[in-house]
Amino acid sequence: MAKVLKVEIIQKQIIKPSSPTPPELKSLKLSLLDQFTPITYTPIILFYPASAERSQKLKSSLSETLTLWYPLAGRLKDNSFIECEDQGAEYLEARIKCSLSEILNKPDVEVLKQFLPAAIESPEAATGNLLLVQATFFDCGGLAIGVCISHKMADAATLTTFIRSWAAMANGSSELVRPVFMGASMFPPIDMSIPNASVELMQRKCITKRFVFNASKITALRAKVASTTVPKPTRVEAVSALIWKTVMSVVRSNSGSLRPSMWAISVDLRKRLTPTLPQNYSGNCVGFIGPRNMEADDNELELQSLLGKIRKEMEGFGENYVKKLQGEGALLAICEFSKEFGELAMSDHIDFYVCSSWCKFDLYAADFGWGRPIWASNTSTKVRNVIILMDARDGEGIEAWLTLSDEDMALLESNKELLEFAAPNPTVPLS
Repeated sequence: MAKVLKVEIIQKQIIKPSSPTPPELKSLKLSLLDQFTPITYTPIILFYPASAERSQKLKSSLSETLTLWYPLAGRLKDNSFIECEDQGAEYLEARIKCSLSEILNKPDVEVLKQFLPAAIESPEAATGNLLLVQATFFDCGGLAIGVCISHKMADAATLTTFIRSWAAMANGSSELVRPVFMGASMFPPIDMSIPNASVELMQRKCITKRFVFNASKITALRAKVASTTVPKPTRVEAVSALIWKTVMSVVRSNSGSLRPSMWAISVDLRKRLTPTLPQNYSGNCVGFIGPRNMEADDNELELQSLLGKIRKEMEGFGENYVKKLQGEGALLAICEFSKEFGELAMSDHIDFYVCSSWCKFDLYAADFGWGRPIWASNTSTKVRNVIILMDARDGEGIEAWLTLSDEDMALLESNKELLEFAAPNPTVPLS
C-alpha cells in the first residue's frame, strides 16, 4: 500500500508590516487591468534542501517586506481599491512526515497542492487575505515555501518580484527590490462597478500533468520547427507550437474530427509599452495574443504552420493591442478583448487554450540566506485547457504544466511526437 503523504498545519498567524503604513498610502486604486482580472490566487512553491529550521527568519523578514509591499497586507474593496490598514498576511507553519526526496520523486500534483496555503480558485482572493504564505518543514530538514497572492494584485511577474524582494530582505542583500505601484495612473480604473470575474463557470472535470523539456531536446525542437518564415524560433514559441499541435491531435482522436482552436498566449506588457515600464511595476500588466487554427484540414497541423501563426500574432501585438491600450480607447479595447475571450472560453464550437509563460522570471534566484531553491513548482488548477510554462532549474529547459480533460490527457501522455521531446513528470534531482 502506497504511503499517504499529508501536510499537517502546526500554527497559523497574521504577519503585519513591521512599520505602520503612512496615512497617505492607506488606499491604493486598482488599475483597469486589475479590475478585469479574475478572482484567483497566483501561486508558487519553492523547495529548499536540508539546513537549520528557519521559520522565525521567514516571519520577521516577511513583516519587514510588507512595509514595502503594504497593499498585500490590506484588503480588496468593491473591485475598486485596496484598503491598506495593515490587516496583515496569513502565515502558516506546517510539517510533513517524509523526506524532500519523496516529494521530488515523480511529483504528485495532488500532493503538491498541500504545500500551498490556499486553493488557487478560492473566492478569498477577493474577500480575504491578499497574501498567504505556508512554510512546510520535512523530516530531513528540507523546506517548502508556498506563496499565494491575489491575482487582483499580482500577475506572475509581480509574484516573482515579491519573492525576490522578500528573499533579499531575509538574507540582508543590498539588492533589495522595491515595488512600484503606479497601475492606476498607467491604466486608469473606471468608477462604475465591474463585477468580479469568477473562474467558477470555467471549472470542469480535468487533470494536471507535468512535462519537462530539457535543454538539448529544446535545441532539437527549435531546429525542427525553424523555417524561412520563422528561422530562429524562441524556446517558448517552439514548445508552445508542439503542445498546441499534439493537443489538437488528441482532441481529433477523441472527437473524430479536427476542431477549431485558439491558443491564447500571455504577453508581459512592461517592455512593450511606450515608454516601457520598470520590471518592478507591480500589479497586472499582461495582454494576450490569440493565434487560431480554424481549418478542418490536417495540413494545418504542421508544426511550422502553427509556429508561423504564433509569430505572426506576436509581431502584430503592438499594433493590434498595445497601441489601443495606451490611447483613449483603452477601456473599449479591454472590454472588447475580455468579452471576446470570455465568449471563446465558454464556447462549445472552439477549443480555447490559455498558455502562460513564466520563463525568464528567474524564480531560482530566490535565496533567503540558505541557498537557491532546488525546484520552483506550480500545481494543479480546476480550469481546463490551461498551460503554464516555467524555467527548469538550469534556465534552459522548460517545465510545462498542462491541465486538460481526463480523456485528452490520457492520449497525450502516450503521444509519440510530444514524448520525442518531453519527459512525463521526471524526478527532480536533489543536486
